[in-house]
Amino acid sequence: MKTVKPGQGDGPSFAELYTPKLVTVLREGYGLLQLRADAIAGLTVAIVALPLSMAIAIASGATPAQGLYTAIVGGFLVSLLGGSRFQVGGPAGAFIVLVAATVAQHGMDGLILATFLSGLMLATAGLLRLGVFIKFIPFPVTVGFTAGIAVIIFASQISEIFGLSLGHEPGKLLEKIPALWEARTTLTPAAFGVSLTSVAIILWLRTWRPHWPGMLIAVGIAAVATVLLNLPVQTIGTKFGGIPSILPAPNFPELSVDKIMAVLPAAMSFTLLGAIESLLSAVVADGMSGRRHRSNSELVAQGAANIGSSLFGGFCVTGTIARTATNVRSGAHGPIAGILHAVFLLLFMLVAAPLAAYIPLAALAGVLAVVAWNMIEKPAIAVLARSGWGEIVVLSATFFLTIFRDLAEAIIVGVALGSVLFIHRMSRTTAVETDTPFVGRDEADTARPRGDYDKELSANPDIVVYRITGALFFGATASIGSVLDRIQDRHKALIVDFSSVPFLDATGANMIKGLAHKAHKCGVTLWLSGASRDIRRVFINHGLKKPLVHYTSTVDKAVLAIRSGTTTEIKAA
Repeated sequence: MKTVKPGQGDGPSFAELYTPKLVTVLREGYGLLQLRADAIAGLTVAIVALPLSMAIAIASGATPAQGLYTAIVGGFLVSLLGGSRFQVGGPAGAFIVLVAATVAQHGMDGLILATFLSGLMLATAGLLRLGVFIKFIPFPVTVGFTAGIAVIIFASQISEIFGLSLGHEPGKLLEKIPALWEARTTLTPAAFGVSLTSVAIILWLRTWRPHWPGMLIAVGIAAVATVLLNLPVQTIGTKFGGIPSILPAPNFPELSVDKIMAVLPAAMSFTLLGAIESLLSAVVADGMSGRRHRSNSELVAQGAANIGSSLFGGFCVTGTIARTATNVRSGAHGPIAGILHAVFLLLFMLVAAPLAAYIPLAALAGVLAVVAWNMIEKPAIAVLARSGWGEIVVLSATFFLTIFRDLAEAIIVGVALGSVLFIHRMSRTTAVETDTPFVGRDEADTARPRGDYDKELSANPDIVVYRITGALFFGATASIGSVLDRIQDRHKALIVDFSSVPFLDATGANMIKGLAHKAHKCGVTLWLSGASRDIRRVFINHGLKKPLVHYTSTVDKAVLAIRSGTTTEIKAA
């Protein structure tokens, strides 16, 4: 029996915290077979990143060339120094709102300086071991602000999708909508047709040829059609004059006290969102691969990547979930795949830069429309809607504040509401118990000795038993999850005892769901023992049903069921 409590145990050494995963992978042994896997994955990710990097840059108020600089320099440094085997860095859709606002307020020099300062802050946060605190962001908050950002991204592309002519497009949504409506008479049918066709191609290929690079193919077809049919639409060439075929020389941003103080709020917003986005992406990669990232090492790498990107004229870098997931699915072995992705992007820029001038902006707007739709976590929103009024309030507040106010404000308010909700729920679980070794409920209501079971019965190397003590909420899932994550193939069954867990929130349930998927993938049977009726209801709402998990009222009965080879609880001990 192991009792898991947050913060217990000896902490990892400095080397364990900050050694890049590249070093770890090379120490394990690296040969031609691994290089081939990484090269294929890197090329696949580069093909995805090429149109996406330019589209994100244009939507952010930067140039397509700056998007490529960010992906090449930032992506290289994230993989070289990062604490995740599979993280791929570059410009992210989540930053479009913040970057565009910074460019409008402080100009391009201000954006580059804010990116540089953000890099310093991220590296400092990693060195101060603050990575673990980023994981305390409640699940409804991340879902809420991600959906809010997606809405803003789509709204920013409406003018390009319909080919509208606006003298000045407002940044805020409530001001943007009337301006777009006023410009409705300037609609360009050709631009709308290009956007619609690009979206259709991407969705069709995703259904029928999911392994093909749908975004790149759609953009390529749109460019060819624009040239052959001489369509009256704006292209990268007509608006930006094309892209350079070489990286610029590094240039240190101009520093002054006044300028630093002016862009400091933007830099802090970049830092907060960059830390959250990159660590969420690393967690997604962990769930897909069964590996574990080093959060503080990842923050240091993100800091170095943002500093490097700013020196070459790029902007904010973070780990991106879409490219990282593509990297894992493509069979990457380690960080060299991310490094090669940056190298391939550089080669594409050196060789094919003149061709990029023919890419229509309407096609890139179609790409971002698909990205915005994918960013909205529809299944997660449905789960949270079933989880109770508290999750709905936190989700809604974060979502609407992101759209109508400010991203940093939305995150702060969301975390505060989540904390208040937790305190409210914890106060309701406080109770006075009589001094008796048993909880007096009958068998039909999952009665159980409180944590008592025959230890000899479970003394089996094929069975691992964990007992979680205390509330399993967003503040505890990081530590609890890191311990429960260590499932070994040699174990046949994992029993998690919830008899001492008075409360479980959506973030805790989501962590157990990730554990269940990993156990199922490894061929390990997962039993959840002693969960109360309310906790079991939360699990079921999150999809934790057979064959992913099995429920039992006591650890004894789970062990007997495992020994007898059945997945049905044995009623008599």
